[in-house]
Amino acid sequence: MSSSFSSSSSPSPASPASPDSPDAGLSPSGTDLLTARLLLRPWSDVELAAVLDGTPQPHWAADFPADGDRVIAGFTAENPDARGVHGQRQILERDGGRVVGAIGLFWPPSDGSLEIGYGIVPSRRGRGYASEAARALVAFAFTAPGVHTVCADVELSNPASGRVLEKAGLVRWSSDDRLARFRLTAPEPAAG
Repeated sequence: MSSSFSSSSSPSPASPASPDSPDAGLSPSGTDLLTARLLLRPWSDVELAAVLDGTPQPHWAADFPADGDRVIAGFTAENPDARGVHGQRQILERDGGRVVGAIGLFWPPSDGSLEIGYGIVPSRRGRGYASEAARALVAFAFTAPGVHTVCADVELSNPASGRVLEKAGLVRWSSDDRLARFRLTAPEPAAG
């Protein structure tokens, strides 16, 4: 599945977004990632506050936020690096604009490596959304200066998450009694 990168800007004063709209409070970075079925949008202040305050929004899936989404919202609110172009994002269905999860890269990179994390609410699992979002974000991660590896740790009790990473191109390279470790290293540029 292909993904594309697009720039969005905040709604213009001539056509303000409704507070109920998924376009309300666009992120300062204005960079959205599009896949065939999903929009990966950096968290806005409005969305972070709503999750942290427990104020459901009309454009959220009924079971959003999940516990992991609350954790990521808190992390994102407290860490300015998580708000950048290569940071944390909400996952929205392009058809209908419902927020159905979160995905992100843990910025800044460590020795050229970025960790990816993601979650989809239970009502939307089994549709391939996590794999689709992960493929797009992994590809986007390699556009960041100096990044050559994307990695993730998965609890052995969660094999579905390991399959998501494999579908995104990551390979299991080690494990212990609790975690499996996955990574993908960018291919070397072809010699010209």
